[in-house]
Amino acid sequence: MKVSIQRCLCSLIVCLVFSHVPVIAQSVESEQERNLSACKSDVGSCDLSRLTQSEASEVISAAHQRNISDCRDGGRSCDHSQLTPPEANALAVAEHQRNISDCMDGIGSCDHSKLTPSEARDVAVAEHQRNTSNCSEGWETCDHSRLTPSEAKNVALAEHQRNLSNCTNDLESCDHSKLTSSEARDVTIAERQRNLSNCRDDWGLCDSSKLTSSEATGVATAEHQRNLSNCRKGGAACDYSQLTQSETKALAAAEHLRNYTACRKGYGYCDRSQLTPSEASTIPAEPQAAPR
Repeated sequence: MKVSIQRCLCSLIVCLVFSHVPVIAQSVESEQERNLSACKSDVGSCDLSRLTQSEASEVISAAHQRNISDCRDGGRSCDHSQLTPPEANALAVAEHQRNISDCMDGIGSCDHSKLTPSEARDVAVAEHQRNTSNCSEGWETCDHSRLTPSEAKNVALAEHQRNLSNCTNDLESCDHSKLTSSEARDVTIAERQRNLSNCRDDWGLCDSSKLTSSEATGVATAEHQRNLSNCRKGGAACDYSQLTQSETKALAAAEHLRNYTACRKGYGYCDRSQLTPSEASTIPAEPQAAPR
């Protein structure tokens, strides 16, 4: 009997051990893959001693490709000594083209000393055109000293038109001293029209002191109509004290009709105390609250 029990226990132990073998093997394999991935990407914890010979070759190849990419991107970690002659030549071509592009576009780190004579001429033309455009558009990077007489004349005209537009549109960068007499008159008219519009529409800055008598009358009429509209809509901005007697009566009649309709239909705010006896007689009695 004891021998039978011992055999059963041994069989159970063997089954338990072998049932975990795939899990253990799977865990070891997963850990090996993680280590290989970390070594190839140079991210995370990498243990080179755990790599097989083929995995070590993969890691060396990945590091080499990463160095090529760093060199192509102009990264500080680029090691030119690790490049093969064809790779170094391809990199030199790419760097030269990148420098030309930076110089032509006026961005990045342009090194004029690395340009050929013909490239330098093209870059000079591009820089001149870019400066002319910057001056015409009013950018801070404009250098007026590099403009030709005709370009300077065109830039001055563009600057004058830009200032006139700024003054007409009431922008802070407006310089009234640079306006001609006729332009100053036009700007004054535009300012008056803008102020009238602001006062009439109750929008932006309104200076009532700059309105003529007829304009002030028109603005007062617009304000009255705006207040009447707010009162009709039940708006919070309504000032009943500004209404005429007839407007007050009309609003009261409209409110009375609204209240009667709400009470009759049982929908909306209803104030039964505002109903006439004949109106109240047509309204069903309010339901009594159920006793608690």
